[in-house]
Amino acid sequence: MDGVLVVDKPQGLTSHDVVALARRALGETRIGHTGTLDPLATGVLPLAAGRATRLVQFLMASEKEYEARIRFGLTTDTYDVTGEEVTRSDATPQRAAVETALGTLTGEYLQAPPAYSAKKIGGRRAYELARAAQAVEPAPVMVTVRRLELVTFDDITATVRLTCSAGFYVRSLAHTLGAMVGTGACLDGLRRTRSGEFTLGHAVSVLTLQTASGDAVAAIIPMERLLLRMPVVTVTAEGRSRVSHGRELGPSHVLEPAPGDAEWLRLMRTDGALLAVGGGSSRAGSLHPSVVLI
Repeated sequence: MDGVLVVDKPQGLTSHDVVALARRALGETRIGHTGTLDPLATGVLPLAAGRATRLVQFLMASEKEYEARIRFGLTTDTYDVTGEEVTRSDATPQRAAVETALGTLTGEYLQAPPAYSAKKIGGRRAYELARAAQAVEPAPVMVTVRRLELVTFDDITATVRLTCSAGFYVRSLAHTLGAMVGTGACLDGLRRTRSGEFTLGHAVSVLTLQTASGDAVAAIIPMERLLLRMPVVTVTAEGRSRVSHGRELGPSHVLEPAPGDAEWLRLMRTDGALLAVGGGSSRAGSLHPSVVLI
């Protein structure tokens, strides 16, 4: 069973909980998620199954879209409402101040992950160190926020929509926003509406996993419909044989030249089956199947 199943994760479950449910529903042990959602968060959680687990590195690198609810006047150690309270204030920000701060938080910049995160420090997860009361300062990471807009605002809370790069922490955004407007803030709710090419329109519910496994199987997105933003190179019969052995392809092994400026390419059979993901350019006489799927 090869492909991606998109689940609308409910609040309260971990991403690993959903993976366990999917393994039972699909009867497939090779299942992994393509980017963790905290228990507080809901929404799009793509699960790679079977041979598609080999594509997780590409699926995780895609940009994400969220709708986030931010609560002002409260800070916590985890930067969300599930954590231990650090500060509390009755102060409320002005809408104009919130909009100005959101404008500053748009674009490309270094973001410090929360102490309670899965980032590794000296080989250990940051949250493990934080729970052990050790000082934790994860290294800032370059992130990109392509869109960040204020949807609703009522003095105490704000709802924002954002489009961001992989590795972006919305909890850190909430914490930073609170510091910028002078009231403190934490994440009060989060829903992921898109992860790469996967949206809520592709998603099945956890109830479907638990009670209608046939519907879950039918919802799996097959391999040939994954990584659609990657250019396609169709290989010849000889090319297919070379791909199966992980061997370099030259101009005679493909039906059309590979784009010269693409970092990654989908290598496909003439019937549209996905054989591998490769790099290089057949124009230069070198096309290497890096992740072989056959």
